[in-house]
Amino acid sequence: MAERSTAAVDVADNSGDNPLTAKADAATTDGVAESIDTADTAEQGSGDTGGERKPTEPSIATPELHSGHKLARRYRLEECVTRLDGFSSWRAVDEKLRRAVGVHLLPADHPRARSVLAAARSSALLGDPRFVQVLDAVEENDLVYVVHEWLPDATELTALLAMGPLEAHDAYQLVTQVSQAMAAAHREGLAHLRLTPGAVLRTSSGQYRIRGLAVNAALRGITSDTPQRTDTEAIGALLYASLTQRWPYDSDAYGLHGLPKGVGLIAPDQVRAGVHRGLSELAMRALANDGATASRQEPACTTPDELVKAVSAMPRIRPPEPAFTAPPEYQRTTYQQGTYGRPPAGPHPAVTQVVPAPPPALQGRTGKAIKWAVSALLIAALGLGSWQLADKVLGHDKGSGESGTSQQPNKTDGDKPKAPVPLRIQGAEEYAPDGKLQNAKDVGNTYDGSTATYWRSKSYKGGPKLAPYKEGVGIVYDLGSEKDVSGASIGLRYGGDHTTLALYAADSLSPSAPVASMKQIATTTTSGTAAALKAAKPVKTRYVLLWITAAPYAPNDEFSDPGYKQAITDVKFTG
Repeated sequence: MAERSTAAVDVADNSGDNPLTAKADAATTDGVAESIDTADTAEQGSGDTGGERKPTEPSIATPELHSGHKLARRYRLEECVTRLDGFSSWRAVDEKLRRAVGVHLLPADHPRARSVLAAARSSALLGDPRFVQVLDAVEENDLVYVVHEWLPDATELTALLAMGPLEAHDAYQLVTQVSQAMAAAHREGLAHLRLTPGAVLRTSSGQYRIRGLAVNAALRGITSDTPQRTDTEAIGALLYASLTQRWPYDSDAYGLHGLPKGVGLIAPDQVRAGVHRGLSELAMRALANDGATASRQEPACTTPDELVKAVSAMPRIRPPEPAFTAPPEYQRTTYQQGTYGRPPAGPHPAVTQVVPAPPPALQGRTGKAIKWAVSALLIAALGLGSWQLADKVLGHDKGSGESGTSQQPNKTDGDKPKAPVPLRIQGAEEYAPDGKLQNAKDVGNTYDGSTATYWRSKSYKGGPKLAPYKEGVGIVYDLGSEKDVSGASIGLRYGGDHTTLALYAADSLSPSAPVASMKQIATTTTSGTAAALKAAKPVKTRYVLLWITAAPYAPNDEFSDPGYKQAITDVKFTG
């Protein structure tokens, strides 16, 4: 059954009333990630995209406010970034919490004021950290205003694409995170409908955040009879643009050139050489809603959930290996050693080694006496060395047997300690014996090869020891088969006093036994952002539990309040 929904759009849309024909470039306001798309000027498709409707609105005067004006004696307006269709959007400061926020303002008698308030409250109830959060929604003094997060460390996808297409791993992370977030929103009855490059932000930690959920749709008066189809196609367009740096329609938009007119929608790997084949096919499956033909006859993805499943079925795309930079060549010294001295290679001028002349020989009786003394010392030293050597051979050392051979075993190359061997992680699941998971969906971020992605715990009031609030938090890793586990290296997001970690041999990926009954492999405590665990003796196991029982205090961030918490990344086991 067709679902009709009011969805989120980018509020600061400078396009005209017909977004299907707008062709102006999208731009950002000041390079920061604020939940307003200041020039969201083009529709994602060219034509009727899933029943999206945008009624013509009368021109309404925007409230005349100025920098320095305070709302609720708390939110001080700093800079107006958009003034359009009777509403304005501002960068502001929450003086109570001393942080930057964004504010949308419109008159209380605006025809969309009631729907804006309702949409803001619905979006705030979702509480998903993958979306820019609504912090407040108020009607006061003939004004309606919505306060939302302002992310100073984030960059619009528009700005990222202005520098070139994304690497395959970055594009994979984009479609993975955005499709999962939108699937979660649609399960709660919320849609976007204007999911453009200006609506997607990438934080400094590599996480993608979506702005404009529900609120901006109400501000622009946009609805759709098939919101899931429209949002899925929009994700496909974002992936297409990320792979090719081209907008997948025949009009220019968001700073990107469109496809040549008359050629239709062609696959990304036909637009640009070197595009990842799997991602190219995925983009076409999502865009099939607009008449594209999916490669290899896979079915089209018409909902975010279907797109999530299609992404999960793909092999995980690893981040590129860091480029190796050769160290500067050390200056070499040319030694003149008779016929073995060689001039330096290449066009460099030959270096002449100045060899100091030996001191003159000692003369007279004094010189002869010194020579005899040195000779005597050399003879004594040689005699002592010969005696020790003979003593070794004849077995006079302590512990020698009757046969005269030493009982100490001869050390060969085979007796040297073996270098640790990396153990490949095949899968992982969060472990919560009390049934209260921390952040299960991000477990894969701990071993995806990227230090920019991570799994995080919740924030606790007491610490560093998590008990009594929590016995501990952890993840069980599957090594594929039984291996001798001798240690691990763990990357941590928060430093401070202090983090305690331990490795245990578990019996399955979802163990039912308590931690106390498991065999401990190694444990350590650190105050830094890295932990190295080394076992006294390797333990053979297929499943390894990484268990955290103490975490440092950390301030609030985009995911959680201040408190005792930890996040882990780049987990590597050795055997």
